Amino acid sequence: MEHIVTVQDAVTAFADFMEPTNAELDAIEREMPVILADVDLLDAHIITLDRIPTELDARRIRRARRRALAARVALLNRTAGAMLPGGAA
Repeated sequence: MEHIVTVQDAVTAFADFMEPTNAELDAIEREMPVILADVDLLDAHIITLDRIPTELDARRIRRARRRALAARVALLNRTAGAMLPGGAA
């Protein structure tokens, strides 16, 4: 009996397609503020799962939502500015 999975793992373990490219890593780096803001928003929502949200919880969620939206707008503005000819935003 041959173990095809073991052979396949040995063949593809170091394949180039398994690692992110430099362009993908750069995209992740550009999107990191949005990712972190979304994590903060998710944390604010998770805190209120097992209890009735207080006014402080509601403020925390509103602030996290504003930060997440601001991070998305900043990312879109950087992306749109990079795509316009002449560098005009």
